[in-house]
Amino acid sequence: MTDEALMLAVRDGQVGRLGQLFERYHMALFDFLARTTGDRAAAEDLVQDVFVRILKYRQTYRNDSRFETWVFRIARNARADYFKSQRATEQLPEGECDVPASGPGPAQQLELDQDARRLRRALMQLSEDKRELLVLARYRQLKYEHIAALLHVDQGVVKVRVHRALKELRALFLKAADGDPKTVSGDTEWIAKRSGTDLRIV
Repeated sequence: MTDEALMLAVRDGQVGRLGQLFERYHMALFDFLARTTGDRAAAEDLVQDVFVRILKYRQTYRNDSRFETWVFRIARNARADYFKSQRATEQLPEGECDVPASGPGPAQQLELDQDARRLRRALMQLSEDKRELLVLARYRQLKYEHIAALLHVDQGVVKVRVHRALKELRALFLKAADGDPKTVSGDTEWIAKRSGTDLRIV
């Protein structure tokens, strides 16, 4: 069954179907929330909150848009409520990147790990809106049209905002790396690529 069909079933009383949606989306939601809050424990709690809200507000679901867009909108609202309740400074993620079983040597791997840590820290220095955009566009790889629907803006606006967010991310990364081109290892395209693959919170 499609996500939309499952949610319609949940809305119409087959609440057991929610378990299937949980299996499909809980990791995606956790990654999104962990990356945008910088707090794994909070992200775990927020994922549970999202599914509680889905059940609570199931009657409001309308099959006129993608379920993915709808559930990420709920996740954004849950995160906003969390920030309001905390009223505290966001903490930078402390986790290390996954180390591949094979690949670069120790020295090169150390440099890559340092790059990844700088990128994670640079990401957390962005505004909440810009950080969210990069997570959605580069890590979650949502299409611009779907992000536009989620944020209620035009697709062209999303493209411009993502470009600006990447530009700011690169500037922050360069600052953390003292502007050393050897440390940067590339250009904006490299930053854009790594912002979607190596900003892990593990």
